[in-house]
Amino acid sequence: EGPYPERTSYTDVILIERLKESLFSLNKSLPKSAIEDAIRQITIPKQIALIENNRTFHKMITDGVDVSYHDQTGRLVHSQVRIFDFNEPKNNDYLVVNQFTVVESRVEKRPDVVVFVNGLPLVVFELKTASDENISLKSAYRQIKNYQSAIQSLFVYNAFNVISDGLHAKVGTLTSLEDRYTSWRTIDGKVIAPTSFPQLETLIKGMFDKERFLDILKQFILFQKNDHDYIKIIAGYHQYHAVNTAVERTIEATSELGDRRIGVIWHTQGSGKSLS
Repeated sequence: EGPYPERTSYTDVILIERLKESLFSLNKSLPKSAIEDAIRQITIPKQIALIENNRTFHKMITDGVDVSYHDQTGRLVHSQVRIFDFNEPKNNDYLVVNQFTVVESRVEKRPDVVVFVNGLPLVVFELKTASDENISLKSAYRQIKNYQSAIQSLFVYNAFNVISDGLHAKVGTLTSLEDRYTSWRTIDGKVIAPTSFPQLETLIKGMFDKERFLDILKQFILFQKNDHDYIKIIAGYHQYHAVNTAVERTIEATSELGDRRIGVIWHTQGSGKSLS
């Protein structure tokens, strides 16, 4: 779309040139063949079930893409290709696309907003308007579920989704039921935003600071086995900030000059204590 299109077809959900450029830039010590192997693994899902492909990709996010190549001496080398630079957020490529058209099996869908990092579609926004009294958060949730069914290729790389009805805003994952979509109520982890403050603004400022977003992506998403399937879980704002504060306090308390007093995390019943 536009004068400088970045994909050749609406069936493409990855911005491949951005992905290639990012992987070569982040893995300069690896040969071209290793990078190309990693790109093939990323772009060609191997499983049938969406959740399985998503889980496989998430492992690539956290651990890197396993590759093998022969060095100049002929020795077989095993290594990992980094998809993102978690240490230096500025080294990644960020793009937000409005009305991103996707065609799959002759079905065309157009999610409101898609967030790309290094050419990969990591977050989908579905935004409804508060001016229509017939539209609700439930409508946005149903639309997201419809997208997940109709254009599954987009969600292979999905970290989480954001839904909003213009007044409320919530975040959830591929497997989240409607009541498991939750608000993100703080920007800095210190002050809870008042109910009068726009929830979508709090969520965006609270989750999409580049350093915080990458931290959530790597450290605060997990898959939990449930009978014969998996449930994908993303930490709530209270869990995210509590865990990071606890880690910082532990490092301070156990340092040479530390007081050996780490402290206690307090959660209300049903707020995810076991996962924190």
